[in-house]
Amino acid sequence: MNPLLSVVSQFKIEGKPFFAEPYGHGHINRTYLVKCQTEKGEIKYILQQINHNVFKNVKNLMENIVAVTNQIVKKMTDFGEDTTEALKVIKTKEGKAFLQDKGESYKLLNSGNYPGFNCIKGDDGHFYRLYNFIKSGISIETKATAKQFRSSALGFAKFQKYLDGFDASVLHESIPNFHNTVIRFKNFEKAICEDVANRAKDVKDDIEKYKSRKKYANRVVDLLESGKIPTRVTHNDTKLNNVLINLETLDPIAVIDLDTVMPGSLLYDFGDSIRSGATTGAEDEKDLSKVNFSIELFEAYVDGFMSQLANRLTDKEIELLAFSAILMTYECGLRFLTDHLQNDIYFRVHRENHNIDRARTQMKLVEDMEKVLPTMNEIVYKYKKLYSK
Repeated sequence: MNPLLSVVSQFKIEGKPFFAEPYGHGHINRTYLVKCQTEKGEIKYILQQINHNVFKNVKNLMENIVAVTNQIVKKMTDFGEDTTEALKVIKTKEGKAFLQDKGESYKLLNSGNYPGFNCIKGDDGHFYRLYNFIKSGISIETKATAKQFRSSALGFAKFQKYLDGFDASVLHESIPNFHNTVIRFKNFEKAICEDVANRAKDVKDDIEKYKSRKKYANRVVDLLESGKIPTRVTHNDTKLNNVLINLETLDPIAVIDLDTVMPGSLLYDFGDSIRSGATTGAEDEKDLSKVNFSIELFEAYVDGFMSQLANRLTDKEIELLAFSAILMTYECGLRFLTDHLQNDIYFRVHRENHNIDRARTQMKLVEDMEKVLPTMNEIVYKYKKLYSK
């Protein structure tokens, strides 16, 4: 018998598990589709083996996810919305949010006798969590159309709306200083000085472009620390494929992949959505003529985002919304360039100079956005006015 069925049976599921196979395209955790047989038919679940080499404190990680998903369900209920397909954590039979398995299933899965079940190694066993299966939404893995991108914005905006007023300070910081651009810049300067791979001489122009924009680094960090913009719950991985979307209606169904949920600024989430989605090129495209900022996609995203949040954002957040796209793109490129200088120790590379190619696409987008920032601001205020009525 597939040992994952034994794992699933330790959760509060309906029916008897009879099927489990790898599911999705995740690179961090291992995800499986599970089917259970009941008197009324099949019920599906999503089982994940948590990568505890990346997320070392699984207890804190799951406390964050449980707190956020519970709040979302509560708010949806308050708003009179259907919570059937809201993301929910299924507890173990002992009432815990995750299962630490060091028993027979762990031994069997580590034996190598189950091809396709590439388990995450660890002397302390395997860590599992279980979610409900959301059947009406899918992850879009390709470049978005304007309508799909608006739907993504709507999904992340609703995520913020449901968590508006939630005390973000109760959440654990799963990755300390993740979007602290001041610290990211200091790491960049250190990498230049140490130059462990002797690469700085070959990327002088790239280094200068990033150094010349140092003024960007502290704008949001300082405002957060001073309380001039609110600390909110942030998702921190607001890519298109982290919103499940109904392709027939283009309604967003649920925001997923909550591992990096923690306190921060809403500007981080908005900016990173634009960075990753409002571009015509791949993140590692060598031919920069193919990498252009799309004002059409930007406007579509602003439309969806502001439709839910126009009256919930502060004036300062509105003022910095367009700039946040530049900031997050700059920060991401800064990290790619830093990693290149440090001999590619963080981001996985698949070819020579992969990280410098990535850093250059991000700078190309920064330069594009800098040229049209006034237009971007006009679009933000246009939809602020439209949805504030």
